[in-house]
Amino acid sequence: MYREIINKIKPELEKSVNFLDRELAKIRTGRVSPSLIEDLIVDCYGGKNPLKQLSSISVSGPRALCIQPWDHSIILNIEKAILESNLGINPIVDKDKILLSLPPVSEEYRKNLLRVLNEKLEATRLTLRRWREEAWHQIQEGFRQGEIREDDKFRAKDELQELIDEYNGKIKEIEEKKKQEIME
Repeated sequence: MYREIINKIKPELEKSVNFLDRELAKIRTGRVSPSLIEDLIVDCYGGKNPLKQLSSISVSGPRALCIQPWDHSIILNIEKAILESNLGINPIVDKDKILLSLPPVSEEYRKNLLRVLNEKLEATRLTLRRWREEAWHQIQEGFRQGEIREDDKFRAKDELQELIDEYNGKIKEIEEKKKQEIME
C-alpha cells in the first residue's frame, strides 16, 4: 500500500528535476548553447512559433550562434524576435542566416546568474518537499484507517526520505555543474 504512494510521486519528482535542468539550460553562462534561444517565440505565418521549429541553431564559435531558417522569408521575423527578447544580443543577418555574437560575461552578470540559479534550485527543492509532505500525509492517513501497519508506516517514512535524498542529490549535481559553467 505505502509503496504505491511512494511510486506515485516518483514521476512528479522526476518532472521537477527535468524542468529545473531545462530551465537552467536557458541561462547564459560563459558557454554558448542553442538552448539559450531555441524557445524564443517568433511571430510568423499568422501565429507564434518557437525558433527551434523554424530553423536549425548551431554553435559557430566559443561565443557565437548561427541560425539558419528553413524558410528564408521569415528571417526578418526571427531578427525582430531576437531584438525584442531580453537577451541583449544584436543579430547580424548574413544572406540566408543570422549570426549572434554574445559578449563575454561580466563579474556582475555572473553574480546575478548565481542568484537566479539559487532561486530556481530552491523552488525545485520546495516542490520536492511538498511532494514528500503529500506522500507522508497519505501514508499517515492510511495508517489511521488501518490500511498500513505501524511497521510499514516507519518503513515508508525511511523509503520516502531515501527517495527525496536521491532527488536532492540529482539537484546538487545539476547545481555544481551549472555553477562551474557560470564561473568559467
